[in-house]
Amino acid sequence: MEKPKRKQIRLEGYDYSQNNAYFITICSRKKQKLFWNTENPTLTFENELLPLSNIGLIIQESIGKIPYVYPNVEIDIFTIMPNHLHMIICITENRGRATVSTIINQLKGAITKQVGHSIWQKSFYDRIIRNDEEYQRIRDYIYFNPANWFDDTKYGS
Repeated sequence: MEKPKRKQIRLEGYDYSQNNAYFITICSRKKQKLFWNTENPTLTFENELLPLSNIGLIIQESIGKIPYVYPNVEIDIFTIMPNHLHMIICITENRGRATVSTIINQLKGAITKQVGHSIWQKSFYDRIIRNDEEYQRIRDYIYFNPANWFDDTKYGS
């Protein structure tokens, strides 16, 4: 039986180390809800406190370290959902070594090492943010995503 071919989602010929903002989504393997504490599903979004599990806390800490590992990279906003995370990565200076793939693979590897096994879906989703309007729309989506979780179709799955 032939394995299905993965759809190519990267923009062909684009240099992903360019100064730009990128919308990133990373999912857990098999969409497992590992990142929030499921014993207490109360969401206190008004106070900006998410019910992060131990794995969620590791992810949060690891995302915070990205600008120290890559000084030309900023994380503008991120949110950790029960089975995925979203962030906007801004590459502020092209130094060659910090590509979107390198940053995400290093992040996933560091988290895997701390957790003790891989928790990640094989790839990740990225989108080059093309203008200020799109940037603000994506930023709002990320910010409000936790409050929308219980209405999300992924919640029941």
